[in-house]
Amino acid sequence: MDTQYLKTLLAVLECNSFSRAADELCITQSAVSQRIKLMEERYGCSLLEREGKMVCPTSAGLIIKKKAEQILKLEKEMENEVKGLDCKKRLSLCSTPTFGVVYLPKVLNRFFLANPGDVDFKFVLNTPEKSLKGLLENEFDLAIVEHCGSIEMKEATIYPLDPDELIFISSPSLSLSGKDVSLNELLSQRLIARREGCSSRCLLQDNLTHFGKSLDDFGGIIIYEDLHMTIQNVLDGRGVAFVSKSLVSEYLQRRELQAHSVVEGFNCFRSRSVVLPNRHSDNDIIQNFLQNVFAVFNLPIH
Repeated sequence: MDTQYLKTLLAVLECNSFSRAADELCITQSAVSQRIKLMEERYGCSLLEREGKMVCPTSAGLIIKKKAEQILKLEKEMENEVKGLDCKKRLSLCSTPTFGVVYLPKVLNRFFLANPGDVDFKFVLNTPEKSLKGLLENEFDLAIVEHCGSIEMKEATIYPLDPDELIFISSPSLSLSGKDVSLNELLSQRLIARREGCSSRCLLQDNLTHFGKSLDDFGGIIIYEDLHMTIQNVLDGRGVAFVSKSLVSEYLQRRELQAHSVVEGFNCFRSRSVVLPNRHSDNDIIQNFLQNVFAVFNLPIH
């Protein structure tokens, strides 16, 4: 059986929810239900049952849960041992979308000029929480994330980068009053927002709470996971968005979008950090990549 099915069962039990497991695995809730159903059909018995609000394993589910944990542990050990035999250099990075879209191409250009053809590179975009979770599970070598609040991770070094400034943007066709707008004027518009867990949405929610408001106070809301779709919907005049200024600088220069500042006390900055597990502190290829990140941000070499 594909280990993805085993991972799905464990995720449902760990999250105590099909929907949260779907978010964790970056698949749909129906895909989670289908995988569990196929497992139950294969083994000929129920694996999960509900006790109130809890999702609990049946007797058969407990057996499979225990064996699944052992199988996945062996799978990870096997991957690590095989990687240890391979002389090919590898680098696995996870980042939040803004860094991935705006800065990663510049970093990679420098990095591959210095390391032509001898590095296998894996890159994944994700939320801050899932990026850090991937580091803990040894899925990635390092993470670069925009985030709200501090990062608490043992056995890792945190390198702060320049903070990221966010702004409200709109199409000129919406005819908002200008650079400085009132919060109520923005709330009268539809919000084009990111999904739960994205730091831009977290920062916006924190700001709204400070002023006794919430996302529900906007004239409507559209959720997109893709930053390009978010910007395109704003360009089309479907609403406003709260995004990194670096993402839309060219649109602002061409006056295809307009930027808006809000009232005093509205925090428009989030942190950006590199998180490097200490287990990789002596890895030459990772250190080389890290130095290129610092160079793109015009920071001193660590």
